[in-house]
Amino acid sequence: MYVDPEIIRLLAFLVGVIAFAALNAAYLVWLERKEAAHIQRRIGPKEVGPFGLLQPLVDGIKLMTKQLIVPAGVDPVLFKIAPILVMVPAIMSFVTIPFSDTLVARNLDIGLLAIFAFASVNVLGLLLGAWGSRNKYAVISAARVVSQNVAYEIPMLVTVVTLVMISGTMNLSKIVGLQLGGFWNWNIFNLSASPLMPIAFLIFFVCMLAETNRAPFDMAEAESELVAGAFTEYSGMGFGVFFMGEYANIVIGASVATILFLGGWDCPFGLFPGVHWFLIKMYFLIFTVIWIRWTYPRTTFYGLLNLSWKILIPISFVNLILTSAMLKVF
Repeated sequence: MYVDPEIIRLLAFLVGVIAFAALNAAYLVWLERKEAAHIQRRIGPKEVGPFGLLQPLVDGIKLMTKQLIVPAGVDPVLFKIAPILVMVPAIMSFVTIPFSDTLVARNLDIGLLAIFAFASVNVLGLLLGAWGSRNKYAVISAARVVSQNVAYEIPMLVTVVTLVMISGTMNLSKIVGLQLGGFWNWNIFNLSASPLMPIAFLIFFVCMLAETNRAPFDMAEAESELVAGAFTEYSGMGFGVFFMGEYANIVIGASVATILFLGGWDCPFGLFPGVHWFLIKMYFLIFTVIWIRWTYPRTTFYGLLNLSWKILIPISFVNLILTSAMLKVF
């Protein structure tokens, strides 16, 4: 029986993507606990395996053995489908991310658009999970999540449109290809396109924190005031899948930032590019995301919205107009 090699390749990439997402979700929790511990002068996980490296495996087994309780009065369909709506789009987004010039599951010409299309489903999963829970704290959290995502998607997308104007493509591999040859070619230092490109990177990074619901923008959880936010009624792997989706989205956000601003798999000095440089940049950004969480307290909700509407959105539009003018003139 003949089997199309392309199908075999796609299945292999699918298995690899799921394994990569699962391993990242598991060991980024370990990294977060270790990094938080050292920031707070503690030790962190150390008992289960060397340096606590088997702790994520034990935590996963614990979550899978816990009963998935569906409380009385909830909408059972929405309650059960919400974690899937958070996790599946995150897995699908990995399909179009190029980790090197050859390591990409599907090199789409609209790869950047596909990632943002999949990412938009994440907030829908949180909203349905909270609404289906019939819990007032979860519903309040869902309302915050929608407001936050709308506010921060605008400056993020305006910044991405600016990068698309500079690159002339939404193909992620081609965007990286235009930055090869050394760090001076990376978009973050492309001052000839716009002198505000370093600020554009900061806007994108701040919006990534907000879109992935990370502190100081973690209004989806807000455990100190809303019990556990949108996840209050979830237990076992229902709760676990939400957090797997969160860490998967952090990896995707860091990957997109690496591709758009930091040259993807390019070596900073133009030597020996490859997947190792992509992973170094990506995990450095993830380390910074965790560092920020354990350094700054949660902001107030109105302060969060004011930051976007009064500061980030105007600056991102100024950068867009300035970039379009400079491209037209030069």
